[in-house]
Amino acid sequence: MSKQSTASSQPVTPELRQWIIDQARNGIAAPALIQSMCTAGWNEDVAVRAVEEVLRAHLDNVAQQQGLPPAVPVPDPDIADSPLFIDVGDRQVEVLMAMANPRVVLFGNLLSPDECQAIIDAADPRMARSLTVQTATGGSEVNADRTSDGMFFQRGETPVVQRLEERIARLVRWPIENGEGLQVLHYQPGAQYKPHYDYFDPGQPGTATILRRGGQRVATLVIYLNNPRKGGGTIFPDVPLEIAPRQGNAVFFSYERAHPATRTLHGGAPVIEGEKWIATKWLREREFN
Repeated sequence: MSKQSTASSQPVTPELRQWIIDQARNGIAAPALIQSMCTAGWNEDVAVRAVEEVLRAHLDNVAQQQGLPPAVPVPDPDIADSPLFIDVGDRQVEVLMAMANPRVVLFGNLLSPDECQAIIDAADPRMARSLTVQTATGGSEVNADRTSDGMFFQRGETPVVQRLEERIARLVRWPIENGEGLQVLHYQPGAQYKPHYDYFDPGQPGTATILRRGGQRVATLVIYLNNPRKGGGTIFPDVPLEIAPRQGNAVFFSYERAHPATRTLHGGAPVIEGEKWIATKWLREREFN
């Protein structure tokens, strides 16, 4: 590579794109690629952006050649610089853990104990046996894999729900209107949700009907509203990873394509002792109506 004098005169040429792809194929990791470019005179910001864009485009092309659906934009928390906190306007949310593949981020202090209790109190009178989406028809059904009770709030239905939705929008940089209504779930001892994917299966006949209301789901935020005494974690069997259900914390994960390659298979482990209350926020590609 030849040296470049300024950031403005550093175009990402076809030759550079091919060099980045060739280096990646030879097992050179992205940080080493960026360092090599900087040594050759590239502006660091330009190098980071070039490597990220080229590798993402290349991987997406390879994935589509292998029959995977195309990748789509997803919510993306601003954690590139490894912050301890993210300012969401009315509070500082902690960044407790982050994983790149699958993209999983554990947040702390998203809700106060009082806010958690307010959501539980508002949801409790409306709880009923939880349903799952039936992708064969586009409707809903009782599923033996999901043994919880649940309900949905409309967006902005209560002040605390509206505050939470505003925080989530800032936290993951995704429009409020692209979110489904907040779902609250209650798990008694023994209740669980067996491993599943949150995106809608493109191969099912009812999926086209579901996607008319905002496109695919692209991310999930599971928010813990209380502290079960034992069990009830959120599990990712393909990683493997288990997130403990601590009150006020939330686990975020995104899936840029509707395919198991995202490694976002997840479930709610059985509650062993006590009870578990969670709130789930699903985010769509477009405005959800």
